Amino acid sequence: MIYHRKFLNPKSKTWVVFVHGAGGSNVVWFRQLKEFKKHFNVLLVDLRGHGRSKPSDSEKDSGYSFDEVALDVIRIMDHLEIKKAHLVGISLGCIVIRAIDKLAPGRAESIILGGAVIQFNKTIKVLIGMAKILNSVLPYMWLYKLNALILMPYRKHRESRNIFVQEALKLGEKEFAKWMKMTREIKANLNEFLHREPSAPVLYLMGDGDHMFLPMVADLVKRQINAQLEIIKNSGHCCNLDQANLFNEITIRFIKRNSEKREVLQLN
Repeated sequence: MIYHRKFLNPKSKTWVVFVHGAGGSNVVWFRQLKEFKKHFNVLLVDLRGHGRSKPSDSEKDSGYSFDEVALDVIRIMDHLEIKKAHLVGISLGCIVIRAIDKLAPGRAESIILGGAVIQFNKTIKVLIGMAKILNSVLPYMWLYKLNALILMPYRKHRESRNIFVQEALKLGEKEFAKWMKMTREIKANLNEFLHREPSAPVLYLMGDGDHMFLPMVADLVKRQINAQLEIIKNSGHCCNLDQANLFNEITIRFIKRNSEKREVLQLN
């Protein structure tokens, strides 16, 4: 069972589950935890191979899939008897959340996707191709730092970039290689964003400086029925870190609004 931390709020029945991105850990939500605990029950997880979720003996030599990683989170929810929750993700964690919604539709009360990865443009495809080639000759952290710099290139994103690099150091070369191999199935998973409506309302939270992914998300939201986009100014790809107060305010408001809708429907 993957490592997890739960925080109970005796005044709330609402759960919020946070899912970090590749190379991160539950630590990347440190600017959310204090505020969210005031309003909700909170579950933080370390995805397979990340943070304190060390791979089991059977997993050490095998690859992963996004569905398997998503099932890890679903099992934790089952273990804690969390029937429904608001799912909050960042970067590649957004693909894990969409996989959760695919495998267990209806478990999400709402879906909040920060710095959402929904498609790979030509630039990203080139970077992934280069990373696969260089992975055999360069230390994995060089590649991770390079990708972090490309995704978050500006000086004002330095702190977010450093946090993700520090967490990636804990990942290790073998686990990095496994997640690199998962890029083969990303295309199929990203089709879920483009061709299947999620089972819950979706909020996309994007930094105005997220030059890689913001244009694609803005285009997608125009075509989805139950989705909305909030653009956070003076923020890059990791908007939960760059502008934590705004991220928290917008997300909490969205969660409360959807929780109230559910309660009204139950009463009727």
